[in-house]
Amino acid sequence: MNHCAINIALYGRPGARWAMTERGRSKVLRSGSVLQVGPSSLRWHGDILEIDIDEVGAPIPKRIRGSIRVTPSGFCARSFMLDAAGHHVWQPIAPRARIDVQLDTPDLDWSGSAYLDSNYGAEPLETGFREWTWSRAHLARDAIVFYDAQLSDASKVSMAFRFDAVGRAQTIEPLPWTKLPSTAWRISRNVRTDAGHAIEVRRTLEDTPFYARTHTTAQIFGEPAECFHESLSLERFASPFVRAMLPFRMPRSLF
Repeated sequence: MNHCAINIALYGRPGARWAMTERGRSKVLRSGSVLQVGPSSLRWHGDILEIDIDEVGAPIPKRIRGSIRVTPSGFCARSFMLDAAGHHVWQPIAPRARIDVQLDTPDLDWSGSAYLDSNYGAEPLETGFREWTWSRAHLARDAIVFYDAQLSDASKVSMAFRFDAVGRAQTIEPLPWTKLPSTAWRISRNVRTDAGHAIEVRRTLEDTPFYARTHTTAQIFGEPAECFHESLSLERFASPFVRAMLPFRMPRSLF
């Protein structure tokens, strides 16, 4: 409760901005349907998630202000343990949804497809994991999620799911690995896709010393798909060098 932030990242021109300002418990309010952190909030109205953003970006101080509505097509009732002890849990709340974005600053608005999930746990991520790779793709009817992790004891977890339009989960066999070029920070990127089909890296959205987020196009179970992929190194995240860099992207505010 004493280290809370709402992260918003905009990619593209002229709207490329990032905000993730940490605030203490006196600036956090929550109930069964509302989470407010400083001037920004998330609120459930029935089955619609409404998000009000009023943040200032970092390290370049550009304001991000406006509203977002996420309308799930269905909800997944299941959650999944990422480790044998149950210390880390992933819940795919709405694998398919519609998003409506209306920002005042910068002046942007659009609608499209969205994905909503949650991770929670009883210990820091760097205690439980060395690294993980995650990706999701929206097909014509379904959503596909691949989750691969190496735990701190060197054991591995590999999960793959197909979600239908109303959020029902079906466990499936993971597709083969395809290796993408490493990022500028030498983060390795392995993506699951149909064997024998090329992957196009549309854009590397985040390239940091411990984390990479990538937008790709690929073939998934015979269908062309837009895919979002992330690689996370918790060993790098835990290093003092990386920890010293975090306040430049994630400042702490008293207001």
